Amino acid sequence: MIDLRFSESELEARRENITSFIADTVDTAGADGAVLGLSGGVDSSLVAHLTVEALGEDALYGLVMPGTVSSDDNMSDAERVAEKLGIDYDVVEIEPVVDTLLDAYPDAAGDEVAVGNSRARVRAVLNYLVANHENRLVLGTGNRSEAMAGYFTKYGDQAVDCNPIGNLYKAQVRQLATAVGVPEGIVTKPPTAGLWADQTDEGEMGVGYDTLDAILALHIEGPLSADSTRRELGVEEATIERVRELYRQSAHKRSMPPAPDEPAP
Repeated sequence: MIDLRFSESELEARRENITSFIADTVDTAGADGAVLGLSGGVDSSLVAHLTVEALGEDALYGLVMPGTVSSDDNMSDAERVAEKLGIDYDVVEIEPVVDTLLDAYPDAAGDEVAVGNSRARVRAVLNYLVANHENRLVLGTGNRSEAMAGYFTKYGDQAVDCNPIGNLYKAQVRQLATAVGVPEGIVTKPPTAGLWADQTDEGEMGVGYDTLDAILALHIEGPLSADSTRRELGVEEATIERVRELYRQSAHKRSMPPAPDEPAP
């Protein structure tokens, strides 16, 4: 497996680049600070740490938004991160809002994916409710691996004003998180979107993050053919095809909603 981690100097340069990006984005928008949904995972924890570096703890407001399927460990980790950083935060239960949606459209109640995605979209609405009220920007927690594989909810966790770690593969997220002081238990625990019971990122995608990162870097974004990538990594052809399928099928998530071309004169 290839090593995508940064050298020490590269890591420090990335850290400075991201904190400058956060500060410049908030300043350019004339905002008074930022809102961040805290899930207790490595991505949101890293963004929280970098935002406090960029703006100070008073400028970041956290929302911890558990649902009925959210792990208690994840939610307590989210609160621990907020308290470690000294930022203000609220805990808002999202399930009553989801229940209201299902009361309006009960046919979807048994659809695990539809209901799970609604949880992500409810969280986005709450982020923007607070952000609009307090003149803040909503910070995203999406990384490069998730974006390329389409592992996010459209108009949900990617309904944000910017993605500070959006150019980092998952391995690089973990490396930078360790460097800035995110607790090891958060860095190493299995990632989950927490949208339905027993969900994990890697289980749902059907491929581990280390393998996903490598295939994305070498084949999807890099110069190697599928066969060369398979030989380089020692993985099955089906694994390469799975990542290609994730990338192809999620193309619509990475672009603005399409409109028709102008008709010919």
